[in-house]
Amino acid sequence: MGAASDTTPKPNRRDFLTQALGLGALLSRPAGVLAQERLPTRTIPGTGEAIPVIGFGSSKPVLESPREGTEPIANVLRTLLEYGGRVIDTSPRTEEIDREFGRVLQDPEVRDRLFLAAKININGEQNGIDQWRQTQRLFGRRTVDLLQVESLRDIDVHWPNLRAWKDSGEARYIGATVSSNFRHSLMETFMRENSPDFVHLNYSPMENGSEERLLPLARDMGMGVLINRPFMNGSYFGMVAGKELPAWAAEFDCETWAQFSLKYVLANPAVTCVLTETTNPEHMEENIQAGFGRFPDEGTKRRMRELVSGF
Repeated sequence: MGAASDTTPKPNRRDFLTQALGLGALLSRPAGVLAQERLPTRTIPGTGEAIPVIGFGSSKPVLESPREGTEPIANVLRTLLEYGGRVIDTSPRTEEIDREFGRVLQDPEVRDRLFLAAKININGEQNGIDQWRQTQRLFGRRTVDLLQVESLRDIDVHWPNLRAWKDSGEARYIGATVSSNFRHSLMETFMRENSPDFVHLNYSPMENGSEERLLPLARDMGMGVLINRPFMNGSYFGMVAGKELPAWAAEFDCETWAQFSLKYVLANPAVTCVLTETTNPEHMEENIQAGFGRFPDEGTKRRMRELVSGF
């Protein structure tokens, strides 16, 4: 939920987090105090089911697992679950990678506590069927909470099958995803013609095109909304490295640059849950804290956009 093509080292999140305003205070709070808090939830419009506002986007962490192992993912999931989080978004990878990830998802301490979102991301009807069957097998599940067509790929071919799998009980909700602005017009057409249960959109202070039409449309049509790329696949942290968090961020209970973007996203009432990708439990805890406290109003959001546009 693309990597830079140059080889110049980019500042990473760990390098500058220790300099971010308020992070020391965040990490110095007594152990266990924050874990008593439960993430706020928002309801899925079509059913009224409540899900937590911060979730885990697993695409990049899972791709790192052949090198790093699956324990970092398991640790992040434990942190999310401690706060009542449960939304996990996945995307099909190789059978070898997804087999190992599937073992994490089938851990008895994890399995029945998740809201699991899966995807089809391949051309061709039979290929899509085969990919879905592989996901079911490797994840050890007949049913997922949400099944999506990734990036609208071959959507006209796959969508009838998603409808059938929802009818058969293999998916509780169905939807589609985009992760770039150039697909927004296609997504709008798809939403109007097919009324999916969920849409999954890219959205942040830097990529805010979803505000114009897609998020209002999703709210008007009663769709759940997942958000990807709140940190622009990590490039956001390179943008803000060395920059001082503005003092006025405290007005909406924001202590770090990661929370700056997440609170911007969650200030939009159409958003149901925003997905964050990390293999560091401390970063996940920091992300989770963005779900608490105040959110920026429209005037402050405009100020936030203006600030990051100058970076």
